[in-house]
Amino acid sequence: MKKTLIYISVVAMVLAALLPERAFGQFTNTNGAGTMRSTLDNVVDTTEYEIDTTFRRFTPRRFIQGLKHEDSLTLSNVFFPAMILPGTGQIYNGDYWKLPIVYGTLGGSIAGAAIFNKKWKKDGKESDKDLRNVFIWGAVASYWGQLADLTFSFKSYEKPLPARASLYSALLPGLGQAYNGDYWHIPIYYGGFMISGYCWSFNQKQYKRYRRIYREIDEGTYTGHITSENAVWFRDYYRRNRDYSVLATTLIYILNVIDANVFAHFSHFDISDDITFNVQPAVIAPEVPKSGFYTYNPAYNSAKLGFTMDITF
Repeated sequence: MKKTLIYISVVAMVLAALLPERAFGQFTNTNGAGTMRSTLDNVVDTTEYEIDTTFRRFTPRRFIQGLKHEDSLTLSNVFFPAMILPGTGQIYNGDYWKLPIVYGTLGGSIAGAAIFNKKWKKDGKESDKDLRNVFIWGAVASYWGQLADLTFSFKSYEKPLPARASLYSALLPGLGQAYNGDYWHIPIYYGGFMISGYCWSFNQKQYKRYRRIYREIDEGTYTGHITSENAVWFRDYYRRNRDYSVLATTLIYILNVIDANVFAHFSHFDISDDITFNVQPAVIAPEVPKSGFYTYNPAYNSAKLGFTMDITF
């Protein structure tokens, strides 16, 4: 009983440290009047107050303060800790009602996978193995879902947010491009994935084939016409091509993430198709000093004819 009370007390203290006393947003006063906390009942003029997005070094203390809503964090500073501590992103976003769903599905899937894996090892039934695999994929889907949810629910005035676009494409290739509105990029990347995936599968299949032939030759059970030297050459050849295919798939994935980030940044630039260069006559107004010789000299106070050059890009 005593151990149970101690355990409950520790859990209560942890929850008290993580949960905020009230829901508020932190804003920085651009007029230099200090920091303002606004409850949900107060409306903040966004022309005078804006979210503090200045870069500060990430520390565990800042992360804890962020979970308590006493400090603001960037999306990356919330996302990467949530990869280690699932559910912390929902705490930072204030979506506490999602925590039972995250921990229930993730914990239940892991427990189910462990139970059916134990039964499969004991009885050897394929049905238990299949159920184990289903629960494993359920755990993966739950883990992926909580990361996707925190990325989607993260509040920011910047749209599109480059960090959100990058993480979208990291979670699901092409999703960041859809978020940026660059839909025509998506077929390019999925076409690359299909080609590299086909090469990966083909070379892996051939590698396994010649590896099997080489083993059969070494054991004396092979009845074909391929020599041991040819089997070794083809085995190494297809293994090398398989590795190149894996590398190509990885590079396409990384490029997909970089593409989403870069084009999210570009969306904040005013890009126009109007590129012109105009030269025309103009009257150049005089620049009159406040005092001195040039003030009383008509040669410097009179308007002059000249040319103006306008460049639009």
